[in-house]
Amino acid sequence: MTGTALVTGAAAGIGRACAKRLAREGMAVGVLDINLEGCQRVVDEIATAGERAIALSANIADRRQVVAAVAKLREAFGPVTVLVNNAGITGRVPFKELTDEQWDRMMEINLKGTFIVTQVVLPDMENAKWGRIVNISSSSAQTGAIGMAHYSASKGAMISLTRTLAQELGPLGITVNNIPPGSIMNTVMAEANRAQFPDAVEALIKALPVRRGGEPEDIANACAWLVSEQSSYVTGQTIGVNGGRVVS
Repeated sequence: MTGTALVTGAAAGIGRACAKRLAREGMAVGVLDINLEGCQRVVDEIATAGERAIALSANIADRRQVVAAVAKLREAFGPVTVLVNNAGITGRVPFKELTDEQWDRMMEINLKGTFIVTQVVLPDMENAKWGRIVNISSSSAQTGAIGMAHYSASKGAMISLTRTLAQELGPLGITVNNIPPGSIMNTVMAEANRAQFPDAVEALIKALPVRRGGEPEDIANACAWLVSEQSSYVTGQTIGVNGGRVVS
């Protein structure tokens, strides 16, 4: 696998795993996050393995910052033909206490940010007549989540966006798919949930058919397949990587 990939929210967790996996597959990778120091650590890990990456900092909801970061990536490695929209925020608050500001912030980062980054890299894919976009949503978009109305709504909208873009961009040689992770451990969100609801997390893991929590690398494995030529007939799909968690 060759070319240039951009992975957002790549300073840790799922984004880090995806960036490292795509680099291992032979791609040059833009490791983008608002946390530039975290990005540089991931880049150092990739470089140690003899692979290519560059650290990029941007608030994905700020178009000017995204344009500048993508320009830096293009200058370093060339046009971007693979995009993993992983960056996002989370939060837990009872619906009746949810404020306009909390709602707007969630939509701004999780949904508007995905929209902006995708639009900024799209010309490269159009010119290449080939592209791969993978959106990382959440299993809570499929099942709902108590106290997370704004989060699950934003991630549900990403699934709808995936289906629409698959139809609109398919004739251009671009596939668009979605992975909603479920019960993934060793991420910022997972550790926060484990700290707050340790018994519930353990009960969920024991109820999974595979009887274990997922790892960020499980998502990276699916991502690597979705951006490969082997998946060229797959688009507009929601690929559940969740240990068999039942979703509707």
